[in-house]
Amino acid sequence: MVEFFLGLAVVVITCVVLGLLVRLLKQPLIIAYIITGILLGPLIFKFITKSSQLDLFAEIGLAFLLFIVGLNMNFKSLKQVGKTSLISGFLQVFITTIAGFIIGRLIGLNTVESLYVAIALSFSSTIIVVKLLIDKNDLETLYGKVTIGLLLVQDFLAILTLVLVTGIAGDSQVNIGIFLLKTVLKAVILFLIAFFLYETLDPKLFFRAAKSNELLFMTGVAWCFGLAVFSMLLGFSIEIGAFLAGVTLAALPYTNELSSKIRPLRDFFIAIFFVNLGLQMVPFNLGSILLPAFVLTIFVLIGKPLILIILMGLSGYKKRTGFLTGLSLAQISEFSLILVALGSRTGHLSDKIVSLITIVGILTITLSSYMIMYSEKLYVFFSSYLRIFERKNTIETDDLTGDRKKKYDIVVCGAHRMGHGIIKSLSDNKNKDFLVVDFNPDIIKKLERENVSYMYGDISDTGVIEKLAMYNPKIVISTIPIYDDNLLLINKLKNFNKDTFLFVTAKNIHDALELYRKGADMVIFPEILAGQKVADYLKHLDVNEMKRWGRTYYNNLLEYHA
Repeated sequence: MVEFFLGLAVVVITCVVLGLLVRLLKQPLIIAYIITGILLGPLIFKFITKSSQLDLFAEIGLAFLLFIVGLNMNFKSLKQVGKTSLISGFLQVFITTIAGFIIGRLIGLNTVESLYVAIALSFSSTIIVVKLLIDKNDLETLYGKVTIGLLLVQDFLAILTLVLVTGIAGDSQVNIGIFLLKTVLKAVILFLIAFFLYETLDPKLFFRAAKSNELLFMTGVAWCFGLAVFSMLLGFSIEIGAFLAGVTLAALPYTNELSSKIRPLRDFFIAIFFVNLGLQMVPFNLGSILLPAFVLTIFVLIGKPLILIILMGLSGYKKRTGFLTGLSLAQISEFSLILVALGSRTGHLSDKIVSLITIVGILTITLSSYMIMYSEKLYVFFSSYLRIFERKNTIETDDLTGDRKKKYDIVVCGAHRMGHGIIKSLSDNKNKDFLVVDFNPDIIKKLERENVSYMYGDISDTGVIEKLAMYNPKIVISTIPIYDDNLLLINKLKNFNKDTFLFVTAKNIHDALELYRKGADMVIFPEILAGQKVADYLKHLDVNEMKRWGRTYYNNLLEYHA
C-alpha cells in the first residue's frame, strides 16, 4: 500500500508539473498525462513497472466519464441520431476492418495478425473523444450526438469481439451462432431494465435523496456503480452500464447538480487513465516496427475520417457535420489495446504486434487530440475540397431553418441557459424582429414549437456568421462563453457592419478584457451581472416585492427545465 501511494503521489505531481508546462504552450492536457506515463514507465525511468492498480483507477474514470455523458442525454436524443449512428457505425467498422486487413497483409503481417490489427484500427476511443467534446462544449451539437452514437455502436461491437475472442480461446468447440444469440438477449435485458428504471424507480428515489446534497451525490455514485456491476455480470463492460445509468437520470431535475459534483472525480481518474496509457510503452526494437506504425497511423488519421465523411454524406448530412464527425474518430480505442493484449495472452499475437498497436495508439490519440481541438480551423482550410461528399438534398440546415424574413434587428446566438431568459423577454415584449441561432437539435425543435424564428448553426462556422451578416442586425447577443468563437464573431461581423452592437459572454475577467480590446461593445460576465442584479433587488428593501420576484424566478426555472 505504501509503495502504491508513493507511486500515485509521484504520478499526480508529475502530471501537475507537465500540465502547467503544456498549458503555457497552449496544448491539450491529455498530452501531459500521456508523457507522464511514458517518462515514469518501463520505457524511460522505470519508476512504475506494474500498472494493475492504476488499471482500476482508469476503469473508474471511464465509468464516471460515460455516466456524465449519459446525464446530458436522453432517449429522445439517442433516437434522433440512432438510425444514422447504427447504420454508419456498422458500415464504418466493416469497411475499416477490410481496408485494415489489406494494409496489414501489404506490410508483411500474417493472416491472423492482419485480422487482429484490422479490427483494432476500426474502433475509436470513447474516453478521448467524449472528454474533448466536453472541453469544446460540442457534446450537444448535431455532430457531437452523432459521434456519441457511433462510439456506442463501436463499443458494443468491441465488447462483442472481446467476448468472442475470449470464448474461442477458452473453448475451441464454441458455437458462434448460439454465442451471438445469447449476447443479443443479454443486451436486450440490460436495455429493458434500464428503461424500466427510467420510468419507475428513478424519480422517487432521487426526489428523496435530493433533500441532502451529500446524499444526492452518494446516490448518484451508487446508481452508476450498481448498473455498471449489473452490466458486467451480463458480460458487458462497466462503461456501458455507467452510460445507461446516466441516461436513466437524464430527465430528472438534478442532473446539473450531479454532473458538477462528479466532474472533479472524473477529471482525476481520467488523468490516471491517460498516464496508464503511457505506461503501456515498453522497450522494443523501434526500427522493426517504425514503417508499419507510420503506415497504420496515416490510415487511422486520414483513412478512417474519409470513410466516415463518405458515409455521413450518403446519409444526407452536410460536409461540415461529416468532416467534424470523421475527425473526432481519427484514433484507435482503449478496446484496441485490450484486444491485442488478449491476443497476446491467447498466443495469437507476438509482443512485436502488441508494441506496434501500442505505438499506433499513442500516436493517433496524441495527434487526433490536436485535430479535434482545431477541427473548425481545419474545416475552414479543407471546406472547398469537401463539396464532393455532400448530397444536393441534405437533412440538415435547409430543413432546420425557421428564419421567415431577410432582416432582423436582434440576433441571439445560443438559446441555452442565459439565452432562454433573453428569448423569453423578447417574446413577451412582442418583439418578432429577432432570430435565434443554436446548434442543439432539441432546442431547435423547441423554438419551432414556440414559433420563434431560428437558424440551425454554430457561430464557430464562418459560413453561419456570414449568413447572419446578411440579415444586417442592429444588435447581436452571444451567450456562448467560448473566447475563440466570440472573437471570430466580432471580427467577421464588424467587417460587414461596424455599427452592429455586439454583446458577447466571457468565462473570466481576462477573456472579458481581451474581448473589449478586440472590438466587443459589451461583454457579459455572469458573476458580475448576478451581483449587480442582487444589488438592484436590495435597493428596494421591500421583502414582499422581493418574494414575488423570487416566485417569478422559480417559475422561470421550472419553464427552463421543461
